Amino acid sequence: MTDQIIRTDAAGCAMLTLNRPEKLNALTVAMFKELRRHIDDIAGDTSIGVVVLRGAGRCFSAGHDLADIEQGEEPPTPNFQSETIERLANLPQPVITAVHGYCYTGGLELALAGDLIVASANARFADTHAKWALTPVWGLTQRLPRRVGLTKAKEMMFTCRTYSGEEAAAIGLANEHVADDCFDDRLGEIVAEILDHSWFSHRANKRLLLETDGLPIGAGIAHESFRTEGGGPDAYERLARFTRRET
Repeated sequence: MTDQIIRTDAAGCAMLTLNRPEKLNALTVAMFKELRRHIDDIAGDTSIGVVVLRGAGRCFSAGHDLADIEQGEEPPTPNFQSETIERLANLPQPVITAVHGYCYTGGLELALAGDLIVASANARFADTHAKWALTPVWGLTQRLPRRVGLTKAKEMMFTCRTYSGEEAAAIGLANEHVADDCFDDRLGEIVAEILDHSWFSHRANKRLLLETDGLPIGAGIAHESFRTEGGGPDAYERLARFTRRET
């Protein structure tokens, strides 16, 4: 049987591809089981410096597979999908979600696990829970307001409106939108830029950001002061390269 999540590694980047293109990558329990396995493997893999999540075929993901819901899903644990998305969000490596085409509802909840979201111009973002008399269970009510602000999150959730890649970048949902024919090239540039900088710093900085999210600024600064990891093993080498270049 074809893998529904494909992992490909290249030069420090782990690419995870949702691979149900014939179903617009609609998300099932089986897909989440495969995704969890890959996430757990990547978490302890020191050869990986950045993770990219994307979709095969026409889109990122049209959302939670409604047929799977109707037939009665049987996840291994009650909150398995939500916990899997949380593990993705909490990976020590920077995570980039690359969105083209549809990114609806459950797909949006999954996309929001990315530290960065890069959108193709043809991307279409929407939360349609209210169309189906459903409510989020994979983290949307927490991650979406943190990304776009409370009032814009309410707008998206109440209207079920669709937003283009350009609109997503304008409201802060996506970090940037890219012309369709440049999408893969730009994604590669961003990955290379991240990998060129200290992986130690990326992991340490991400940990601090996650640990202090929501804290009052004084508590956050105190946490940073006492919990920072300081200089990494490559700090002196990087500084030396810079000073030699400057002299």
